[in-house]
Amino acid sequence: MEMLQGVYKKIDSFRPEIIEMQRELTSRPALGPENGGSGEHEKTDYIKEQLLLLKPDTLFDIPAPDETAANGYRPNLLAAWNGSKEGRAIWILSHLDIVPPGDLSLWKDDPYKMRVEGDKIIGRGVEDNQHGIVSSYFAVKGILDLKQAFPQKVGLVLVADEETGSKYGLQYILKERRDLFKEDDLIIVPDGGNEKGTMIEIAEKSMLWLKFTITGAQCHASTPEKGKNSLFGAAKLIVKLNTLKEKFDLNNPLFKPQESTFEPTKIEANVPNVNTIPGRDVFYLDCRILPDYKVDEIIQEVIALNKKLARELNLKIDVEAIHRQDCALPTPINSPVVTTLAKAINKVTGLKAKPMGIGGGTVAAFFREAGLPAAVWSTISPTAHQPNEYCLIKNIITDAKIMATVFLSG
Repeated sequence: MEMLQGVYKKIDSFRPEIIEMQRELTSRPALGPENGGSGEHEKTDYIKEQLLLLKPDTLFDIPAPDETAANGYRPNLLAAWNGSKEGRAIWILSHLDIVPPGDLSLWKDDPYKMRVEGDKIIGRGVEDNQHGIVSSYFAVKGILDLKQAFPQKVGLVLVADEETGSKYGLQYILKERRDLFKEDDLIIVPDGGNEKGTMIEIAEKSMLWLKFTITGAQCHASTPEKGKNSLFGAAKLIVKLNTLKEKFDLNNPLFKPQESTFEPTKIEANVPNVNTIPGRDVFYLDCRILPDYKVDEIIQEVIALNKKLARELNLKIDVEAIHRQDCALPTPINSPVVTTLAKAINKVTGLKAKPMGIGGGTVAAFFREAGLPAAVWSTISPTAHQPNEYCLIKNIITDAKIMATVFLSG
């Protein structure tokens, strides 16, 4: 405990360095080509320079070929420090890329010029996911600065492309270098959680995005009998789809919300003027499905609803799954990564952490699909993707202490 207290005190002293690292990271926008950028190269180069200062035993790039990105690839980076004992490793995985700032008029300042207001660090990417990058970096640095040895191997993985699907990030790493990870490794992804740091995410719902195209016949609004109103069909279909909640109505207390959700979201423009009945309408349904159901069950029910309504209204209704991610097996509640992390949280904060499931998707799903139990956790400020995104310095410091405790749990 005396050793840990020394590490905690050291991490407390890093406040100015934490601010500076956040400033440097924020000034290097890491936007993927799908988000209007060229990739994460500049940010990765800066992080590599900082990692070299910590003298890792292993440091290498895993470039993922991407013709649309700068230099024809997306950067991924891995650094590791050997432990005094053989056996499992502890990995912290954070992502390099960010989302665009959106409407700049909603920002109080340049989103890429980080500013500090009291305990808040404000700027695009400071929470999502620079919080994880910075806290894990200073957890390692706090231990190394005191000349302490890691009981087991500790590694930091920095990945590209998390915000747009992970094809060039973790998915690529697991495809090309699955040998880096073992089933008994502890894998923590600091990219989700709650404001108290007591939520350990161990499971996700399946994700299904459906695109509906309703085709009728366009005509003048004053002569509706000459056409087939696709907007009326879309409205009727949206109401019908609400019955999915009644058919697939199981609750699972691991999740919040506890039920599957089926929400109509985006609707595309149809006709530009008021006095025309549209002949084509397109809308989308976002489905987050409990592990208790198979995604194919949902799709089959949707197809049946479509066919019935199409006959009733004499319309053509097509449905297309534009995104599908079937949930992986949950990380067991009693797995070493969950129990070790929960003990570390309690030791640092005195709080009791709770394993939970979520409706959104995280990069940890790819670890679970590969048979690698992973836990998503951090002490977050819920401002990711928002204007004036911020994180709290105290949360970065607390998380660094918790990570250091896990590193030294040996």
